[in-house]
Parts: sequence; C-alpha cells; structure tokens
Amino acid sequence: MRFAALCVALALFPGTALAATQAPLEAEVPLELSCPSAILMEASTGRVIFEKDADAPRPVASVTKVMTILLTLEALEQETISLDDRVVVSENAAGMGGSQALLDANSAYRLEDLLKSTIVASANDSAVALAEHIAGAQEVFVARMNARAKELGLENTHYVNCTGLPAEGQYTTARDVATLSRELDRFPLYYTYSTIWTDQITHEGGRVTDLTNTNRLIRFYDGCDGYKTGSTNEARYCVSATAKRGTLRLIAVVLGAPAGQTRFDEARKMLDYGFANYRMTTLVPEGADLDMRVAVRLGTRDDVGAVSGEEISLLTRAGGENALNIEVALPETLDAPVRQGEPIGEIRVLQDGEIVARAPAVAAESVGMPGMIESLLRIFENWRVG
Repeated sequence: MRFAALCVALALFPGTALAATQAPLEAEVPLELSCPSAILMEASTGRVIFEKDADAPRPVASVTKVMTILLTLEALEQETISLDDRVVVSENAAGMGGSQALLDANSAYRLEDLLKSTIVASANDSAVALAEHIAGAQEVFVARMNARAKELGLENTHYVNCTGLPAEGQYTTARDVATLSRELDRFPLYYTYSTIWTDQITHEGGRVTDLTNTNRLIRFYDGCDGYKTGSTNEARYCVSATAKRGTLRLIAVVLGAPAGQTRFDEARKMLDYGFANYRMTTLVPEGADLDMRVAVRLGTRDDVGAVSGEEISLLTRAGGENALNIEVALPETLDAPVRQGEPIGEIRVLQDGEIVARAPAVAAESVGMPGMIESLLRIFENWRVG
C-alpha cells in the first residue's frame, strides 16, 4: 500500500462509524443542570458532547412514544400501512388515560390524524390505536418495539406499553433516548407534524378536538423542530428536543427534571451551549479529487484516478486547534477492468495516531480491457472451465 498524508489544523472529532466507541468530548458537564440524567448529542454522527448519568435506567413517560412514532413511520415507508387508512378505534384504545385526542370508540379515523395527534399532542389513545392497527394488538406491537430497540443497540431500554404510561419494568436511558431520536431524522414526514404548534382533528359526529404541541421549544427556541416530551409522577418531567442551525443538528435529552418548565430551560441551555461551541465541518466532500492515480494492468489506459466515495463531515470545536492527518491508502496496481465508482482504497482521518473517521476511495473513471486481450481471456476461461 502507499499513503498520502495531509495535515489539517482543526479540532476535529469522530464521525458516525466510530462515535459510539468514543468518550464524550467534554469530560465534565459544563452547565448547571438540576435533572438527574441528561445528554447532548450531535445528530448525524451520534457524537456525544457531554452527558450526565446518561446510562441510568429511568421511566420517561411519553418520551416512550418516540419508538411508537418511529415504527409507524417505518411501516409507512414499507407501505404496509398508509396515511389514508381508516382505523377503527377499539374500546381499549379509547379508554387510555393521560393525554388524549378524545377518540370515540368504534369510530374510524384517518391514520394521518392518529399519527399527527400522537406527535403533536402526545395522545395516548391515538398511540394505542396506531399500535393495534399496525400489529393487531398492543402487546404484539410492544414486542416489535423491544426487537427494534435491540437492533438499534439500545442496551438499557425495555418497553411494556407504547404510550409511556406508568408500568413496572418499563425503562430507558438518556443515551438510548438520544440514539433512538436520531432515527426520526430519516423521515422528512415526521417534521411535517412535529413543527405544528396548534391544530385539530374532527370526529365522525362533527365534534372537534384541539391539539397543542406539548413541546414548547417548537415555538420558543430558534431551530427547534421536533422530538418528544413526557411527564408522570414517576418519571417527573422529560424531554428529547432537537434543533438545527445551518448544517448542525443537536439533540438535548433531559430526564427527571423537577418541573415542567425546568426541562425546557435545561434543554435550551444545553442546545445554546452546543451551538455556541461546536460546528460541523466537511473535511472531505463526496467526489473530491484525491490527486492520486493507481496503475492498471492490461487496461485500455495505464492508470485510474481516485476520488472520495463518501463525504466525511466531523464535529469541530469552534476556535479549537488540533493536528489531524488525512491518509489515502491505495494499492500499487489494479487489474482491468475497473468500474467507475468501484472502491479501490480507503481515506482515513487520524487524530493523535488514532483513526477517527474513514471513507472509501473509489475509481474516478472506468478502465476497460483491450478487445483482443478480453477475447483471449474469455477463450481461456471457457477452456479452463470446460
């Protein structure tokens, strides 16, 4: 292998593939927080800026519905359900306590209204109606919630219901909530509803239920556009809040705050700190010319150029400075044919000698084989096989 190294003077931190194995960027919590558990995370990479007892299992009330919402969005993506589905609400769903859309038992509602009222107003009846429609029974849906949690690596999470209403054995952590919340960013449809401040749904008999977003930051914090609140006597006051400014999206999770306004105040402080002190830096754009070529044997041309196959964007400390190396590892030679976009090497970002991010180096163009050589090789291959 041969390597090309370029030193970059930036305070750079790990990208997506390596974020889960890294310690928080800040060893100490830089803010005064009254809540027992909290975490501030960059959304695209999952990089943790700081945390406070982020792995302590806790009840989180309606923040549980982040998983309910995610499974609904995934079912929509898989086209096993549709926003236009007519969902008949069971007696069980209509009888849910806590926050409600006041659904009428045995009445039909558009699935879109159930999803909207779950996201905006944290409606327990709507969440259970969605669960029963998707899986046939809430118990089956909850099994899917737990299976999805395992797939996402949520090691300290267990669900008992889809609403977050108090239940023995139901818990999660600030870290798991933030990791789960990141998944919603894959669905632009989510933000169609999460950014609604007030709305309403109309029942079959003409009765109207007004909906108000339970997340006050949607209206009162610049860039906030989603995630979920929750509160019960057991869980106290919780929120997973996200905001985006420029290319930087942050997630602030506050669990167990002593008062409703406190959770918003502390999430606001966390987000303020992140935006003031960090930024996303695109170090290597996708398709960037690496200014390196690899020899090609038996090709229609002697060599092939290399470009970046993926973008490398990393979290940077504003005003910080740190030595960082970019290495491109390529083979000495390649055998024709080579297809454009085919991986031929690797781009590695190193900090203090440790790889903190990587991306494939790919062929900039295709290199075929001369017609005579290709024909002879095919004849030889057919003879050998025969």
